[in-house]
Formats: sequence, C-alpha cells, structure tokens
Amino acid sequence: MILKFQWSVWTNSRCSSPLETRLPLPMEPEKPERSDYEYERNGTASIFMFSEPKAGIRTVSAHEQRTMTDWAYQIKYLLDVQYPAAKKVVLVCDNLNTHKPGALYKTFQPDEAKRLLNRLEIHYTPKHGSWLNMAEIELAALTRQCLDRCIPDLPTLQAELAAWNTRRNHAQTKIDWQFTTPDARIKLKRLYPVIND
Repeated sequence: MILKFQWSVWTNSRCSSPLETRLPLPMEPEKPERSDYEYERNGTASIFMFSEPKAGIRTVSAHEQRTMTDWAYQIKYLLDVQYPAAKKVVLVCDNLNTHKPGALYKTFQPDEAKRLLNRLEIHYTPKHGSWLNMAEIELAALTRQCLDRCIPDLPTLQAELAAWNTRRNHAQTKIDWQFTTPDARIKLKRLYPVIND
C-alpha cells in the first residue's frame, strides 16, 4: 500500500487579550481622542496537519512549538501508529527548515531514523508554492470552522481540534482540487523541461 499525504504546519495565536496595551491619547482642543489597536498575545500553538486528500481523512494536532523534533515525532506517529501496514508513504510538504530527513536522525537513533526514512518518500512544493499543498486548504477550513474565536489554552485548543477532526473525517470531506496538469504546465512552466525535436 502506498499512501499519499499532504503535510502542513501553521502557528496560530491562541488568544489575544481584549485589553488595550497602549493607552489612548487624550482629547485636545479640536482633536478627538486617539487610540491605536494593539493587543496582547496570550500564547501561540503550532498546528500540525496531515491530509490524505483522496480518502477525505486528515489528522490534526496542536503543540507548543514546531521544532525538527516535533516534526520527527509527527512522522513517526503517521508511519507507526496511523499507517503501520503501509510500505511507502508519499509526503508532500513545504521547504520549511524543520521538514528535512535530518530531523529524524537528530531525534532518533540512526537505525530507527533509517527505518522510518525507508518508508517515506518526500516531495517538496516549489518555493512560494505552499498553495499547491492540499493540506493548506484543510488548514483554511480549520481556521474558518474552528479557530474563529479566542481559545484560551493548549488543552482547550487540542480538544477543539479533535472534535473538528472527528466531524470532518466522519463526513469524509474531500478537497475539490481543480488545479490540473495542463494548468501546472502553464503556471509552473519553469519547472517543466523543454523538449526540442
């Protein structure tokens, strides 16, 4: 079995304080009170997303940060827990510096890292081409449907993500991807070889 996955990670501000962090400038003769919108960030979280577009299945989780080690553990979970029977998993992801095979060697013993890499085939989207990654579409849906409000802490965020993930997987919501190979040949012509007769 070969599985094709899209991967993405996004950092979200969990909750912004409604309290003003900068005092308004007081009213003066012939000048109204002036205030500047500035908020206090009460924390961030990194949201990790795997999307299996053809099956309408995704996995989403939130963590405090997005280091190479965090990514390596996500890959191990994908391979060993979610799809232990898959001989090869094809993964499409962006070129973020943490999304590298070296992350597995940094995190795990060499034999374990090699075992994981032998089951993984990574394809990177072109620079400035993360929009080609269908997991980005899933993140946009997640943002609209689940992250449209203040979420006060990481456990609450994790619970909200789990509920959203369960609903969306149960419905097997698929992505209506309309970017075709001919479109790619036009939009990404510098990436396709020119064949002269």
